[in-house]
Amino acid sequence: MVRLLDADPDLGALLSDTRREQAERELVVRSHRLPVGPWDVSRLAGATADHVGLLIIDGILSRELVVADHVSAELLGPGDLVRPWQPASRTGLLPVDAVWTVLSPLTVAVLDRRFAAEVTRYPEITASLFDRLSERSLRLATTQAISQLTRVDRRLKALFWHLAERWGRVSGDGVIVPLALTHRILGQLVGARRPTVSTALSELAEREELVRRPDGSWLLRGDPPDAESLARKPPSGGGAARAQDLLRPARRFDRPEGGTPSGEVIAAIDRLREALEPGQLRELLERRREDDEPLPRRDEDPDAAA
Repeated sequence: MVRLLDADPDLGALLSDTRREQAERELVVRSHRLPVGPWDVSRLAGATADHVGLLIIDGILSRELVVADHVSAELLGPGDLVRPWQPASRTGLLPVDAVWTVLSPLTVAVLDRRFAAEVTRYPEITASLFDRLSERSLRLATTQAISQLTRVDRRLKALFWHLAERWGRVSGDGVIVPLALTHRILGQLVGARRPTVSTALSELAEREELVRRPDGSWLLRGDPPDAESLARKPPSGGGAARAQDLLRPARRFDRPEGGTPSGEVIAAIDRLREALEPGQLRELLERRREDDEPLPRRDEDPDAAA
């Protein structure tokens, strides 16, 4: 049993001193400690609708929503209110599964039916809980916007500065984000596959913008990105160019007699680098090269000769 306002002092920020002292004495709740690993929430299926939820006091929790073979992750930490007994999908039109994983030892306060009755005397605390839900919704929307940025290295840089706003701490070398996140989870947060995330992290490390520390945490260097640095950069000609426009068969780039690529070719490749994720440019060029190879004549085809 713990005093709720001792475990989460910010929850009573709207209370006057007198009412806060009274709430500290009266609002006593149960707490549970969960170890690192998968969290089987099926045991909570019996929780009734009048249970407020579980308030995270300490630790990091991830919720992964699975749609077919695509996964989207959300990070939850101290101050977040969760109701894991709620089904991920209330209808059968789009099957969605939820997977909960404890990333670091988790302590939760149980805001049960009894707490729901007692907290009615303190609407200020109820308002604070609604604020927490609103903040969580805003973080989800921000993460969704980050996942739509061009280039995975930009997404990762924006994501870590977003995480630093909540969990980061300033050091002499930069901002430390004390979250031991794997490449798989990072991919689920930014909407990219793990190999692409690994490549983008290597590029950020080479530029010394994001470095993984020996303890698994992350070090951010430099200044937070601004809107201009995260925006899709327009091509030098002023018009918006898309990768599929630059690779149409009708637009073939020929080398001059000297064999040196023309300025048009170089500019087009630069625009492709901005539009595509790391590694995609090489894949597209190889595919284009295969399309340009002439088909073998019938007399050269061993299968035709046979």
